[in-house]
Amino acid sequence: MTADRTGKYLVIFARRPALGVGKRRLARDVGDLEALRFARSSLARLLRTLGRDPRWTLWIATSPDRPTEWTRPWRAVAQGPGDLGEKLSRVVRALPPGPVVILGADTPDVTREDISAAFAALGSNDAVFGPAQDGGYWLIGLRRRTRAHLPFTDVRWSTGHTLADTLQAMNGRPTALLRMREDVDDGPSLRRYLASR
Repeated sequence: MTADRTGKYLVIFARRPALGVGKRRLARDVGDLEALRFARSSLARLLRTLGRDPRWTLWIATSPDRPTEWTRPWRAVAQGPGDLGEKLSRVVRALPPGPVVILGADTPDVTREDISAAFAALGSNDAVFGPAQDGGYWLIGLRRRTRAHLPFTDVRWSTGHTLADTLQAMNGRPTALLRMREDVDDGPSLRRYLASR
């Protein structure tokens, strides 16, 4: 792949918005239809807000890997198999050189200012994180130096330890933190999100 004019890459990790495909924890609490409704509206909002900003190039990291027609007009990259760490590593390595900021499609209120702040933080840090209230993170950004170690091994994914484990895997390299947000993974977090709007 060749780099584009921005040299900065924003990647939204998203499952194809179809009934029964994603948001399984949320669906257990609120049903498949409501989970699909949230997934579609959240992704649409993020794409409207972040997709056309000239300061970065937007990609969608897809799961399942095919079909990818639903990602157009944005570029698609496959998440592939494995745990979240393996998927993040695969996507980070697949992109052209330059800083990358990754967020999930389950934090619909992310703003252009959030993304701009993340890229700015990578000017003097090797990584930036957007902490989530559940102990994970809604955003990770990496400066991506040549042959840099990726901090995705020995991480307890989808637990209250995810952010702490990833910070430990940074091995003391400089990192920055953005503001805390809540990502919508289950019924209670969806109710809190809806109540805050």
